[in-house]
Amino acid sequence: MDGGMQQIVRNDRKELSVPSEDSDLDLIEILATLWRGRWVIGVCALIALLVGAFYAYGVAVPKYAATVQVMLRGQGQQLVDIQSVVSGVSTDAESMNTELQVIQSRKLAEQLVDQLNLTTDPDFNPFLQEAPTFSLSGLAKRAKGLVGMEVAASPSSSEEQIHNATVDRVLGSISAAVLRGTRIFDVEATTVDAGKSVLLANTLAELYIADQIAVKFEATERAVAWLSQRVSELEADLKAKEEAVKELRAGSGLVSAEGLAALNQQAKDLRARLEELQGTSAQLRETQAKLEELRDAGDADAMQAAFPDPVLKQLFQRISEGEPEARELFDSRFDLLLQREANGLQRTLDQAAALDDSYTELQRRIEAQSADLVRLQQLERDAGATRVLYETFLTRQKETTVQRGLQEADARILSPAVYGRHVEPRKSLIMALTTVLGLVIGSGMVLLRQVLHNGFRTAEVLEQHTGTTVLGQIPRIPISARQGLIDYLNAKPTSAASEAVRNLRTSVLLSNIDHPPKVIMSTSSLPGEGKTTQAIALTHNLSKMGKRVLLIEGDIRRRTFTQYFKDVPKGGILTALAGEQPLSEVVFFDQRLGADVLMGEKSNINAADLFSSDKFYEFMHRAREAYDFVVVDTPPVLVVPDARVIGQSVDAILYSVNWDKTTKAQVDEGLRQFRTANLRITGTVLSQIDPKGMRRYGYGGKYSAYGAYSGYGSGYYDA
Repeated sequence: MDGGMQQIVRNDRKELSVPSEDSDLDLIEILATLWRGRWVIGVCALIALLVGAFYAYGVAVPKYAATVQVMLRGQGQQLVDIQSVVSGVSTDAESMNTELQVIQSRKLAEQLVDQLNLTTDPDFNPFLQEAPTFSLSGLAKRAKGLVGMEVAASPSSSEEQIHNATVDRVLGSISAAVLRGTRIFDVEATTVDAGKSVLLANTLAELYIADQIAVKFEATERAVAWLSQRVSELEADLKAKEEAVKELRAGSGLVSAEGLAALNQQAKDLRARLEELQGTSAQLRETQAKLEELRDAGDADAMQAAFPDPVLKQLFQRISEGEPEARELFDSRFDLLLQREANGLQRTLDQAAALDDSYTELQRRIEAQSADLVRLQQLERDAGATRVLYETFLTRQKETTVQRGLQEADARILSPAVYGRHVEPRKSLIMALTTVLGLVIGSGMVLLRQVLHNGFRTAEVLEQHTGTTVLGQIPRIPISARQGLIDYLNAKPTSAASEAVRNLRTSVLLSNIDHPPKVIMSTSSLPGEGKTTQAIALTHNLSKMGKRVLLIEGDIRRRTFTQYFKDVPKGGILTALAGEQPLSEVVFFDQRLGADVLMGEKSNINAADLFSSDKFYEFMHRAREAYDFVVVDTPPVLVVPDARVIGQSVDAILYSVNWDKTTKAQVDEGLRQFRTANLRITGTVLSQIDPKGMRRYGYGGKYSAYGAYSGYGSGYYDA
C-alpha cells in the first residue's frame, strides 16, 4: 500500500510539472535517438560503403600522375654584363608564382598539343570520344524520336574548336606547385595512362625551358635592333654638335677663357681709375666754387690763405703796408691762380671722359665674348654628353651582339619524370567518405523519422505529452482470433500480458485510496486500439481477486462481444434498461471469464440518447449496488459521443492509446472532448505494444512488454 501511495504521489507530481511540448531536444535525447536507430544507420553506412566500393573498383577510371622537378636559377653573373638588357628571374614569391602561371599558360599548352599531336588522342580530344550509353542529351534525342519530333543533327566542329577543346583538356590535366623554402617546383601531369603522363610532364618542362631561351633571344634581338638604331642617331647627333663647336670658335674673336678673364681685370682697373678721376674732379669743382666765393667777397686775408702762393702773400703784405697799387696786383694774381685751378679741373674732366669711353668699349667687348663663351661651353657640354651616351650605347650594342649566341634558360630540369603513380581513384578515401555519407544519411533518416513521428512509443513520452498518468502498458497478446483472448489469460496467468493487466488493475485501484473506483470505463480515440481487449482482460483480472464483476458492452453500435464469448443468451442492455427482468436474469455468467457479462443490443433509439436517459442512471446505480466492480466497454470518443455520456456515470476512465499508431493530434482531441464534458481522465493505457518493434526502435534494453524494468523479468514471466 505504501508503494502504491508513492506511485500516486509521483504520478500527481508528473501531472503538475508537464514539460513543454515545444522544448528542444537536448543532446542526450538526440544521442539516444541515434542509438535507437543504430541498425538503420549501420545499414545505410553499409549500403553507402558498398556503393563507394563499387564506384572505386568498378566505375571510376584509374588516373596516373607523373611529376618532373624544375629548379629556377637566381639572378647570377652573366657571361657578358648586359643585365640591363636581359636579366635573370628573381626568386621571390611573386616571381616564383609568376613562373608557375607561365608553366600552366595556354601558350605552352598549345605548343604541347601541337608537338605531341594530341588532337588525335581520344583522351584529350572530346570529339573523338564515344558518346556515353546514358546521357541527358541522348535521352532527350530518344524522347524526341519517340514522339515523332525531328532531331537536329550535331553541327560539325571546326579545327579551331577541336584544337581549343584539346588544349582545355590538357590544361585540366596539368598542375604545378612550389616546394616551400626552395627554388624548385613540381610540374605534374595526370592522365589515364602512366606513360602518357610521363611524356606530358617531361615535354612540358622542356617546352618551358625552350620558351625561356626563346623569350630571351627575342628580347636580345629587339635590344640589338634598338641599340643599333640609337647608336646611329647618336653618332649623327655627335658629329653635328662637334661641327657647331668648330664653327663657333672660328666665327668669334674669342681667344680663350683666360683672355676674357684678363679683359675683366683690365675693365676693373679702368673702373678704379675712372672712379678716382671722378672723385678728384668733384674735389676740384668744390674748391673752385669756394675760391670764387672768396673772390666775390673780396676778403684779401681769406683769399691769400686759400692759395699757398708766395707772390700772393707778398702782394697781401704790401696791401697791409698801404700801397695803393698792391690791391690791383693782388686781385690780378688771384684771378690768375683761379684760372689755373679751372684749367686743372678741365683737364681732369677730359681725362675722366676719355677713360669712361675706354671702359664702355671694354665692357662691350667683354659682354660679346662672354656670350660666345657661354654658347661654346654649352655646345661643348652637349657634345660631351652625347659622346658619353654614344660610347655607352655602342658598348651595349657590342655586348648584346655577342650575347645573342650565349643565351641560357633561367631554369633547368632537376629530376625528370620516370614513372606514373596511381592517384585516382583513392579507393580507401572514397569508401571512407561514402561510409561517412551513409552514416550522415542514416542519422538524418533516424532523426527525421523521430521528428516526423506522431505516435507514442514509450509511456514517458505519452505521459509528458498528455500530462496524464500512464496507468498501464499492455503488450500485444499473441492470439490469432479474439475468441482466444480469455483462454490465453487462463492458460498463461504469469505471462507478460497478464502481468501487465495485473499492473493496470493495481494502478486503477490505487488511483484513489479514499474512494476506490467501482465503475471503470475503457475507451480510446478510434476503433481497433485495444480498449475492448483491455476491458475484458481487466474484468478477468478483477474476478480472479474473488470479486463479483460485471462486464458491460457499452458499444451497442458495433457489438463485438460476440467475437469473444460463445453461446450468448438473448437479452442485453436494452432489456436491463427496460426493467422488465431482474438484472441477474439479463446478464450471463461466463465460466472462463469468471464474471457476469451484459451484452449489447441493437436499438432503434440513438445510443447517446439512450445512455443519457434516467433509466441508464438507475441501471448503473443497481449495478453498482449488486457488484463489487463494473467494467464498461465504450465506443471511441472521436467517432461518437457515447463515451462522454457514459463517463458521467463512472468512477474511473481509462483511455487506451495504440502503441506507435494513435497520433498525438487524435489523443489531444479525445482528451479535449472529455474536458468539454467536465470529465477527468483517470489515466492512459499504452496498448498493443509490439516487443519486436520496441527492440527495432532501440527501446529493447529500457522498455519491453509493459514496464520500464521488465527487461529484468525473464524469470518472472511465462514465455
